[in-house]
Amino acid sequence: MNLILLLAYFALIIVAIAGQWKMFEKAGKPGWACIVPIYNIVVLLEIVRKPVWWILLMLIPVVNLVILIIVYIELAKAFGKSGGFAVGLILLSFIFIPILGFGDAQYQYSEVKNAHANDPNVLDS
Repeated sequence: MNLILLLAYFALIIVAIAGQWKMFEKAGKPGWACIVPIYNIVVLLEIVRKPVWWILLMLIPVVNLVILIIVYIELAKAFGKSGGFAVGLILLSFIFIPILGFGDAQYQYSEVKNAHANDPNVLDS
């Protein structure tokens, strides 16, 4: 029985890592970054366009929960998902992050849009 639970646990971890890997790649970031401690949080903050110094806020008890909720809400927005999906990310991230990675969600903050953001000759469509 313990072996079955251990195998299920490892399978869940592998699916969660693979989903985060694919999510990072969809956002134009290196997938391997999801397995590097601390750096994966830096990359996640870049994906949701929050300042990197927020990682310091994640070291403060209780504040880290608020920051994580904000980051997950912004992550859902970054992939064009609703507030309900953000609640799923907050409560069951090990399920909803692979849904972002393997699903049809597209990263909304493309660099092309940003490249022309301050160009007065380019009109918004």
